[in-house]
Amino acid sequence: MNGKLSFKALNQPKLVDEVVNQLQHKISSGEIRPGDKLPIEPELMELFGVGRSTIREAIRVLVHAGLLEKKQGYGTYLKSAPVIQEPLVHRLHRAELMEVFEARKMLEVEISRLAALRREDEDLRNMRQHLDTRSLALQQNDRDLYVKSDIEFHLSIAIASKNGVIIDMFRTFSHVLSDAMSKLNQEYSSHDPQSHSHEQLYEAIRGMNPDVAVSWTLKILEGTMAEL
Repeated sequence: MNGKLSFKALNQPKLVDEVVNQLQHKISSGEIRPGDKLPIEPELMELFGVGRSTIREAIRVLVHAGLLEKKQGYGTYLKSAPVIQEPLVHRLHRAELMEVFEARKMLEVEISRLAALRREDEDLRNMRQHLDTRSLALQQNDRDLYVKSDIEFHLSIAIASKNGVIIDMFRTFSHVLSDAMSKLNQEYSSHDPQSHSHEQLYEAIRGMNPDVAVSWTLKILEGTMAEL
């Protein structure tokens, strides 16, 4: 570990999650390297400006996730070969919203491409149904139904990819995406639902045009990310 670690002062209510996220960023970036010893509890308390219980719970989360190990009498270390054992849904709930959407962007680009190549008539019927429900929800200003039908539309595209791993990954993402969409809808008047782009994505998949499907997927996601 090169030099003294520095962390942002915390004032958010979810202190444990914030401590875990900052430590995990240091691990991901290589500032904390495999085999490195973490600062002792009082030093971490001072660095983060939080109490002992918050530090202990954050360390417990990362130990349970398979990244850190506690050596009795010696301290807490980053494992020499750290492998994340934490369920993906837990990791996503702790992540920054922009990180989630950047990961979603990578995933959905391939989903749209595969869906355009592999979709079947039943897939198209499901997409059309969810799009129609989405339009109705927007007309009726039903925010909950809008979020649900939007997620279901994108999930139906994932299902059309015919890749079980991708479908399971998107289902996991969808739990966090639902929360994110609900937050965007708190300022509903300024949120752009991009209905035209969603219709064009459907048409590209229906026409089995993967390049156009990818293009509209990027337009949708980059538009949403610009609102965050």
